[in-house]
Amino acid sequence: MDLMSKKCFKLLVFDWDGTLIDSQGRIIASFQLAIADLGMEKRSSDQIRDIIGLGLEQAIATLFPQASLSQCVPLAERYRYHFLSTQLKWPTPLFVGVKETLHTLHRQGYWFAVATGKSRHGLEHALAETSMTHFFHTTRCADETASKPEPRMLQEIIEELGALSTETLMIGDSKYDLQMANNAGISAVAVSYGVHNSTELSKYNPLILLNSLPDLITWLDQLSES
Repeated sequence: MDLMSKKCFKLLVFDWDGTLIDSQGRIIASFQLAIADLGMEKRSSDQIRDIIGLGLEQAIATLFPQASLSQCVPLAERYRYHFLSTQLKWPTPLFVGVKETLHTLHRQGYWFAVATGKSRHGLEHALAETSMTHFFHTTRCADETASKPEPRMLQEIIEELGALSTETLMIGDSKYDLQMANNAGISAVAVSYGVHNSTELSKYNPLILLNSLPDLITWLDQLSES
């Protein structure tokens, strides 16, 4: 019997940006505007894309490792300002099939959680904006615990919901999601449509690489039948 045929998952933990919602463009634009506001050295779209998934503090430290606290704090403030500004005309839609997938899996009895690099304020705003709050049994954000790829978000979610590590599955689009799952000792699935490509994601041994979130339904059904 192979590894996947032994798995029976109960708790599905989703990353937010790049997994459930297409916010990559808005994140990149917000960072570039914030950097320009402060006259700091420009960062390319690829450089910014690579840090999506980290908490804001960790993302800034990665983009500007030599920056002082007096530079990092205002950069974070300007980033938040631009990301939440109604003047930034950059939509952040849910990926195709997200709500339908969650509805189906909810009817099948799965529990849901979110583990995200967003702040609590940012996630609550996004959940309300997309009418997604009711789906999730709990959520964890980078500003209230350790940022990915540290395992603490997952450990806290598992403990709060009384789940087992063996019945918990992380679903994400970035190497940080998969590293976090590996560090927590839980299984992970990668999606190919987010910030990191399939070659990069495969380095972290996801159980499967999915091309769309609705494919998760078929894969989980196959597991339950094996």
